[in-house]
Amino acid sequence: MRAALIVVDMLKDNLKGEHGVAKAGRAIIPRINRLIAACRERDIPIVFACDSFLPQDFLFKSRLRPHCIRGTEGVQVVEELDMVPGDMVLEKRRLSAFFKTDLDQTLRTLGVDTVAVCGITAPYCVLATALDAVSNDFRAVILRDCTASHDRETQEAVMEIYEKGPLYPLLRVMDSEEFIGELEG
Repeated sequence: MRAALIVVDMLKDNLKGEHGVAKAGRAIIPRINRLIAACRERDIPIVFACDSFLPQDFLFKSRLRPHCIRGTEGVQVVEELDMVPGDMVLEKRRLSAFFKTDLDQTLRTLGVDTVAVCGITAPYCVLATALDAVSNDFRAVILRDCTASHDRETQEAVMEIYEKGPLYPLLRVMDSEEFIGELEG
């Protein structure tokens, strides 16, 4: 297995305030940092997939409020995450890190066959990225303990659906320690 880690939408605009996903997102930062460190030790590419919208973006015609506007500080990865030069930053305009980006080509160039996905939010951007990974012929792992949702019930429901889903073993759900153990094995 040659893996890459995709950290989804752990951005200043998304993690500010006291709403559900911001609090849950801040809570997973220590686990994501441990995961990042373990990936760096194993020379696993790390990609920070970042919302980067235009003010008049189509998605803002939904219930979404404008956020993560391209060119603002809000699109930056939160300082609490251990990002270093050499980590990839991928701007994305939609839910999936694969949609209309060069992520699939980049991962293929690096010889990646498995994508581990973490960050926010599990039922939207994390899930869309994991499903698109499979759609682009990569194996995908959703890292349960390194993802967050708006509330605990939603988080648990999403994980349960995909733990038992028909795409296994192409799409799996596991904790970060289990994933790191697989990398070692």
